[in-house]
Amino acid sequence: MNYADSFAISAIGMNIERARVDVAALNLANANTVQGAGGQSYQPLRVIAQVRDDARFGTMVGRGLDSAGSMAQLTPSMQVVATQGASRMVYEPSHPLANAQGFVAYAAVDPATEMVSMMSATRAYEANVSAMNTARTLALRALDIGSGA
Repeated sequence: MNYADSFAISAIGMNIERARVDVAALNLANANTVQGAGGQSYQPLRVIAQVRDDARFGTMVGRGLDSAGSMAQLTPSMQVVATQGASRMVYEPSHPLANAQGFVAYAAVDPATEMVSMMSATRAYEANVSAMNTARTLALRALDIGSGA
């Protein structure tokens, strides 16, 4: 694995975690939206990251160091999917969109879960930045060794 692979792996991780932060922020922004007259309400989103290659980690380990170059090819793909959940029903009989029983259907967003997701993604992003900085430091030290300094 060369230095470019290390940078690419960290960059992919940072992109995924940035998407998780963006999705959590979008969910929080829509936490108090109500179901419209047509029955549609905001569905919380989730980022799903999965490996695109069919090779399994156990197979890679079984091949040993010969497979080290192909580890960088196991890049994750990312997609944003809507989750299906029941709306949060709040009793507000004076609300113009209240049903016959006086309940208003709000988006099924749990602010606490979204905040935890945002903090977790932020920590993972920071870990990827740290990995990229470490790879950069190693590359610079290798250049120093090569220059005879």
